[in-house]
Amino acid sequence: MTQDDANLHPLARAISNPPAGWEPKEIDVSTPSVARVYDAILGGKDNFPVDRAVAEELVAFVPDGRAAAIYNRAVLGRGVRYLAEQGIRQFIDLGSGLPTARNTHQVAQEIIPDARVAYVDNDPIVLAHGRALLAENQYTTVITADVRQPEEILSHPDLRTLIDFDQPIGLLMLGIIHHLNDDEDPGSLVARYRSALVGGSYLFLTHFVDHGEETEELQKALLTDLGTGRFRTMEEIAAYFDGLELVEPGVVYNPLWRPDGPLPETIRLTEKMIGGGIGRKP
Repeated sequence: MTQDDANLHPLARAISNPPAGWEPKEIDVSTPSVARVYDAILGGKDNFPVDRAVAEELVAFVPDGRAAAIYNRAVLGRGVRYLAEQGIRQFIDLGSGLPTARNTHQVAQEIIPDARVAYVDNDPIVLAHGRALLAENQYTTVITADVRQPEEILSHPDLRTLIDFDQPIGLLMLGIIHHLNDDEDPGSLVARYRSALVGGSYLFLTHFVDHGEETEELQKALLTDLGTGRFRTMEEIAAYFDGLELVEPGVVYNPLWRPDGPLPETIRLTEKMIGGGIGRKP
């Protein structure tokens, strides 16, 4: 057992190194989880056969389908680095998913060592892994809550202990709003979170992009397998930034947002699968 394994919550350690035939009582392993499917697409270990089956089905819809998730992870790093360079010292990462390489706190704390990060997710495995983060990083917390419950999250005592709402915040909503259906009024939900931010704060949001027939079957598969997964137009995604000052280059496909290196020679559906941007609250 490595030192990292030893630091993990027992549930997280068991998932990463499962005994033969092991099934956790805390988790319904017969139902796929958004966080665990995303983990499987990224090649992580914290998932179950049902999650891997859904992941394989989804990536088969798009050429080099895993790259879309990798692009989303990569833009997180670039966006958080940008926010930290603007002096943002505290972050709320909604729908954060499972820890993997280059997490929000790691990127931010390379620039601001005492940057504070609150991770929020509704999957109990995320909390289990978060215990390891808490053990090693006093400026990080993990909260189990559903993004659909903004009042519960915004008033959560662990969040309020770490995050000062009188100071600018970097609010991350990467790959989470597309898991809300239209009847859940995602626009109003995002607006509620925006309203909680003081001037000088930023919203960082990414979302599946609707490409008509090209993404229609993938959307059907997501809704069938996960019960969530809505593709929306770039115009609809841009509306989530209403009242904010968009950071250049605006709302674009993930690989085009302030790339570190050369752009892909061909912009395929893989590169156009997810788009978003960052907006500053005046």
